[in-house]
Amino acid sequence: MHLYIFLFSSLFFCHAQLSVVTIKLPSELEETSGLEFKGNHLLTHNDSGDKARLYEFTTEGKLIKSTLFYDLKNKDWEDLAADEHHYYIADTGNNFATRENLRIYILNKELIPEGTIQIRYEAQKSFSKASINEYDAEALTVVGGNLVLFSKNRKTRQSQLYSLPKTAGEYSLTPIATIDTEALITAADYSEKEDLLALTGYDFDGKQYFYTLAKFRQNGIKNIDLTRYPIPVNPAQIEALKIINKNEFWITSESESKGEPRLFHLKLEL
Repeated sequence: MHLYIFLFSSLFFCHAQLSVVTIKLPSELEETSGLEFKGNHLLTHNDSGDKARLYEFTTEGKLIKSTLFYDLKNKDWEDLAADEHHYYIADTGNNFATRENLRIYILNKELIPEGTIQIRYEAQKSFSKASINEYDAEALTVVGGNLVLFSKNRKTRQSQLYSLPKTAGEYSLTPIATIDTEALITAADYSEKEDLLALTGYDFDGKQYFYTLAKFRQNGIKNIDLTRYPIPVNPAQIEALKIINKNEFWITSESESKGEPRLFHLKLEL
């Protein structure tokens, strides 16, 4: 099924109860920046402060093992996505829009690398350093037969969606949609069973937000209401997300200057 071009223009602020249970994570996960299931456990990675490594841990926060990849590089790993057969690691962090080596690594379910997707933004003509730019991306998920990458747009605080194949190759990206998030998007996940897209993000004041988009594929080109929930956690730097079901979610936060990495169980009290 194809993704269609659409523009989300409605942002609904929800003050419904969002309950949070906090679980401490090991210090090895101090920059946790991606989240996926691996059996009954969770899989994560750190971002640019670590080697090319994946960590498996329990939902109680116990580290099971880590896997180091000698043939991969962690320039700035920002998210982790999965389908039935593969994991996809988004080495797409681009804080200053200077990178010309953006890529997504493909691994099989035994965590063996099987290829690389190389990407560039069609609209980007300059790679000069720019702190306020539209070519950073920290959120990746699988939707049907495609990967969907969400921009962290510091210029507009909207998020551009880029769709690309799940096969190794070189791709030039143009946005298929824009979501008016009024924040910087840091993580994404899609549940085919629930037809639910979830996102996390933050604003320039450091406030953390959780978003849901119901009937993401079913609604196609119709307007879809984006619902935003303030996350009642402070301080936090939330950069990873995994849907459990339509009302429950896992998210993780990097360690703060005086804190520690944490796993949060979110529940929408509808």
